Amino acid sequence: MAKTLYFPTALWRIEGALSNALSDLEEACWMIEDGDRAGHDWCEAEGYPGYTSYASLDDLPDRHPAFADLLKVLDAQALAFARALHWDTGTARLHCDSLWINILGEGGMHSGHIHPNSVISGTAYVAMPEGAGRLKLEDPRLPMMMAAPPLKDDAPHKRFEYIQPKQGDIIMWESWLRHEVMASRSEDARISVSFNYSLMDERTIPLDDHA
Repeated sequence: MAKTLYFPTALWRIEGALSNALSDLEEACWMIEDGDRAGHDWCEAEGYPGYTSYASLDDLPDRHPAFADLLKVLDAQALAFARALHWDTGTARLHCDSLWINILGEGGMHSGHIHPNSVISGTAYVAMPEGAGRLKLEDPRLPMMMAAPPLKDDAPHKRFEYIQPKQGDIIMWESWLRHEVMASRSEDARISVSFNYSLMDERTIPLDDHA
């Protein structure tokens, strides 16, 4: 008898991808945070435990060259991830349609969610002090398991996976994968830049697009 596993869930992790750019990226994140009044107002109104530019700014690569350089790295890695997934995208290509800053302090977290209307999502980790919140990934089959019994501690696959990103890492996943950021136990800021990629027909992408 042989056991065969099907339907794997892929995670694309590039360790230390940002090692040479961390200082510039962190400086750029704090610069944006300092001047983004609309972003702070949104965070206060929504009870966000820190700062995010998600609802206020959609042009980070135009505001600081560190984000423009980051976007070039993300474009290359998103394409490599799509190829590793054996996607047939036809005439469409991957397009980063959102890029935003997240800064979380002690106790800061982000509850479970997915990223609708995207195909690849992920995060670039700019500052990850000791005790910073881990990334929690949920088995996408969980809603269908119903009466499935709990797993033993030695099970090779878990219902939830906990990943501790390192400063300088980039992690990508398919946008339907439910995930969350666990509460940070560090007094120092956890700084990251998250992103979404969608598939767009060549004819619909502006001529001045970054790629």
